[in-house]
Amino acid sequence: MQTRLSLKSAILAAVLVALFVFSWELYLRHKGAIPDYDDNAELWAHTRAMVYEPSDKATVFIGSSRIKYDLDIPTWEGITHNHAIQLAMVGSSPRHMLTDLANDPNFKGKLVVDVTEVLFFSNRGNERPDQGINFYKKRTPAQKVSFILDKPVESRIAFLNEGEYSLNALLGKLHVKDRPGVYPFLDFPPGFEYTRFNRQTMMTPDFIADTNQINQVKGIWALLRQDRTPPMSGKPLDSVMLSVKADVNKIKARGGDVIFTRTPSSGWFWMAEQHGYPRKAYWDRLLTETGCKGVYFEDYPALAKLTCPELSHLTPGDAKIFTQNLITILEKEKGWSFSQTDKTATNLTHQNLSRHGF
Repeated sequence: MQTRLSLKSAILAAVLVALFVFSWELYLRHKGAIPDYDDNAELWAHTRAMVYEPSDKATVFIGSSRIKYDLDIPTWEGITHNHAIQLAMVGSSPRHMLTDLANDPNFKGKLVVDVTEVLFFSNRGNERPDQGINFYKKRTPAQKVSFILDKPVESRIAFLNEGEYSLNALLGKLHVKDRPGVYPFLDFPPGFEYTRFNRQTMMTPDFIADTNQINQVKGIWALLRQDRTPPMSGKPLDSVMLSVKADVNKIKARGGDVIFTRTPSSGWFWMAEQHGYPRKAYWDRLLTETGCKGVYFEDYPALAKLTCPELSHLTPGDAKIFTQNLITILEKEKGWSFSQTDKTATNLTHQNLSRHGF
């Protein structure tokens, strides 16, 4: 008798859990939630393992969030037939990622380093890169298998989005006033950060069409601008330049190549960046110190005219334009070649650049 009651209780509990999960998923879908991938250390480590592909078959990208939005991977791979390995991390400096690749004797490929000055020239923003690097170096066979089994499910169920629907994320959205000294919860709209398995991040059409959501993100940038920490200068800046130069030299010594990019920003955000990080003192010096070539969006009218709706990242449509032009610039001006580039697409982009003064 006791066994029957236990079995009935177990079945009832399972039915109630399944009903709750199904209802919660339906509710989120009704609210516009889209299943995507958690951009966590596991996904980063999975991608990090790809950097050993031959240099004529793949290009590695590191940076902060802008290159994750602005590089359209299907466009890149469709034109160049070259694998784009996206290792950039949102809200992070790429310098520890650069050091990780520089200290890896087996990495000898092409590397694009995107520079968002407030993060690149800073000693902050290293927490996520360090987590990813440490996980990659220490991950176990069991963790690799768990990743393989988990990702197909994650891509089909919206409520598994840890950044939006975990308990901590939901508590953060309650907008309870922060205690003094507590870092504020950055409540980005769900449609602002849709992440694919290839780690490309993009805005959804609903986000782009909703000025309230766009203004919500602008408000977050304004909140972060309240940090009055002065831009890095003097000996700390000298130290960063020396460190980056040493890392670049290690990669070049093994036959690799490094190019820096500066992706678009707009409005008051762009004006503030120009004021805080004058190009001559930061970008120009970076290229001089490292001996690397660079692609600065402002130098190319076809890129300079692109507008970021929330001031800091391109829409998916403009990301395609940026990527097409970046490929052409790398080939026509920076000496990079892609063995199987779609010449028709590249020539069309080159004609577009020529019409705009390139």
